[in-house]
Amino acid sequence: MSIFVDNNTRLLVQGITGREGQFHTRQCIEYGTNVVAGVTPGKGGQKMDDVPVFNCVAEARAKAGANCAMIFVPPPFAADAIMEAADAGVELIVCITEGIPVMDMMKVKNYIKNKPVRLIGPNCPGIITPGECKVGIMPGPTHKPGGPIGVVSRSGTLTYEVVHQLTQQGIGQTTCLGIGGDPVNGTNFIDCLEAFQADDDTTGIVMVGEIGGDAEEKAAAFIKENVTKPVVGFIAGLTAPPGRRMGHAGAIVSGGSGTAQGKIDAMKACGIHVCENLGTLGELCASVF
Repeated sequence: MSIFVDNNTRLLVQGITGREGQFHTRQCIEYGTNVVAGVTPGKGGQKMDDVPVFNCVAEARAKAGANCAMIFVPPPFAADAIMEAADAGVELIVCITEGIPVMDMMKVKNYIKNKPVRLIGPNCPGIITPGECKVGIMPGPTHKPGGPIGVVSRSGTLTYEVVHQLTQQGIGQTTCLGIGGDPVNGTNFIDCLEAFQADDDTTGIVMVGEIGGDAEEKAAAFIKENVTKPVVGFIAGLTAPPGRRMGHAGAIVSGGSGTAQGKIDAMKACGIHVCENLGTLGELCASVF
């Protein structure tokens, strides 16, 4: 099994005719993802390779039966693209776009909170169920099908590194996803942990966090109370100076909160196996799992 995406995912790509949209759509198709439609306003009736392009998401959903949207729309228009997909009833929305204003994302969060949709991202690498479906920009060959480990991370690049080390250890993955590093996003750690806990094929979880906010502390408390499967954790940014944003918009230590050491201490207190040297994470996972 897996979480959120699988062989039944029918993907539409918003922004499919742009350079990034075309490149990554082709990568998803090559991996085996069922890409059924693209959306670019004003270009309806065209095709991107063999993928039909529509003017709006509602038309693409009605005519192609899409149940998942991947967004490669520029930052000024990305929030509207998310809300358009939500209005069309697309069940899963994966927003890759980086640099969406925080105020725009606050509007999006409020807009979709009572709708039956799941948003992953923005500013994320997407989600992959190895051997079945890739929605995003992850390097497909790095992943190993067959499980049994679920991976969730705030960082795209660190997701790739974790998966690479797991694969080198011969450990397959059920589903791997990046939830994004922005202050306001859709799916959070707890959503993913809950789904992995409920997935019978996932027997262990890797959670990668970073400085800023309190998402990791909340996730650690949730793990202690609700997750029976072993969890390996890693926190990036141990040497980050206070007050300076590091990489992601949400990765900033301010007012003494959000520090890497504080998160590490919270994770250890909740029974998580914490890796403090990224280079040894694969070995730790092989030992724990």
